[in-house]
Amino acid sequence: MDNQKLKKMLQMVRDGSCEVDEALSNLKHMPTEALDFACIDHHRHLRTGFPEVVFGENKSATQIGAIMERMLAGASVALATRVNPEKAAAVITQLPGLIYHDEARMLAGNLKEDNDCGRGTITVVAAGTSDIPVAEEALLTARYLGNRVEKLYDVGVAGIHRLFSSREILDRATVLIVVAGMEGALPSVIGGLVDKPVVAVPTSVGYGTGFGGIAALLGMLNSCAPGIAVVNIDNGFGAACMAAAINRS
Repeated sequence: MDNQKLKKMLQMVRDGSCEVDEALSNLKHMPTEALDFACIDHHRHLRTGFPEVVFGENKSATQIGAIMERMLAGASVALATRVNPEKAAAVITQLPGLIYHDEARMLAGNLKEDNDCGRGTITVVAAGTSDIPVAEEALLTARYLGNRVEKLYDVGVAGIHRLFSSREILDRATVLIVVAGMEGALPSVIGGLVDKPVVAVPTSVGYGTGFGGIAALLGMLNSCAPGIAVVNIDNGFGAACMAAAINRS
């Protein structure tokens, strides 16, 4: 449940168009709803501005489907991250209203046509094509949280002219999510060019001494450019939540 739905319900009770018992029935699962294997936090959107999101990597298709079925009964967007195609196909068979984004490995439902709640645009920048899955997780999460989004992909430091030729895209962003693997240099470059917050996302893309993204993470944490915040390795979802919080009206 979100603020808009709760406010509408209270107004209906006040106006007499909704019986108290009906409203009570709608509210009975607030703030949580217990399943055998999960406790769903329906109150999270009211409390934090973000709905609960399912981390699907270590859950079965049955568990993901059961949780999302209850989430779809509410007004908030229903999201699941890190869902592989096999699990997604099984869940969609059970819940055909869901959409699967295979590159981002995300399931989404309860999507709204007009859901722009941000001050401006969140722009997602990816250093290389191999970083796009993490960038897409960030982009779709930001969009489904109600933000306008733009993207700029494959503009890493190995061909820095590609970034400079797209400077206008950087300039019109309100906040930037910058995704990079290897040595993780791109957020520092962008942080030195713009006057807006940068959320840096290290990815696990790289060769042996990249240590699964640790080299990129440490490089971003040691950036000399001010105004950069760093999230965990491959955490496009967390970066989108941070950027959405910055972009709130």
